[in-house]
Amino acid sequence: MPANVQIYTDGAARGNPGPGGYGVVLLSGQHRKELSEGYKKTTNNRMELLAAIVGLEALKVEGCNVTIYSDSEYVANAVAKGWVFGWEQKRFKGKKNPDLWLRFLKVYRKHSVSFVWIKGHAGHPLNERCDQLATEAADGINLKEDTGYLNSLA
Repeated sequence: MPANVQIYTDGAARGNPGPGGYGVVLLSGQHRKELSEGYKKTTNNRMELLAAIVGLEALKVEGCNVTIYSDSEYVANAVAKGWVFGWEQKRFKGKKNPDLWLRFLKVYRKHSVSFVWIKGHAGHPLNERCDQLATEAADGINLKEDTGYLNSLA
């Protein structure tokens, strides 16, 4: 029987672009895992999308039933309304973040994934925890390079 997994995600950027980070809380049965990482220069949308990617990539088996809770309308609507599949057919021409969308689609297709948009900063405990993880990562030291963002500027 496939595992049921809940993934809560958030992304943050100090300036847009600026230092950024993502936060993820994964829940499955009695298991809970938190993930976060910060980047020197990125955007809020990249971090929101990267949070969903990292959450899915952390799953150890394929075929999970996954619900991703995100306060990003950009990410939730792109998938729930099917926009990303049209972007993919057009090879992301004129769209931002194709590197991350391609990475997302690769891992998305390994599971049965649905998105639930939740209002950010509305007191939802797990969304607030993800926000804390994301902002702490953005404010951290030893920030990584977001090479996908930097390459998009070239």
